Amino acid sequence: MKFTVTILLTALSGFVCGLYLPWWSVGVAAFLAAVMIYQPPAKAFLTGALGIFLLWGVLSWIIDSQNQGLLSAKIARILPLGGSSFLLILLTSFIGSLVGGLGALSGSLLRRI
Repeated sequence: MKFTVTILLTALSGFVCGLYLPWWSVGVAAFLAAVMIYQPPAKAFLTGALGIFLLWGVLSWIIDSQNQGLLSAKIARILPLGGSSFLLILLTSFIGSLVGGLGALSGSLLRRI
């Protein structure tokens, strides 16, 4: 139960932080969620990574579908992704998951001290 709650808390707080703060604030949101709800470091990394991965994946997909994938296809052609919007969304979500996972890991290790 703590696993699911932490994922949802991370995603929700990451969304709110993303509205008003820079992109890296999702790491701070994952950090705070891991400090509030203690989990072992490996589980904290996983919850932070999953929460932000799902958040950024859904947000990227919504933005992509609103403009019929025109912008993401052009950006995917610039990057070595073969023009695939799906791979660009996956890459975006992966980068966000690293930020969220490392933020949550830091929060879990701080709480351990």
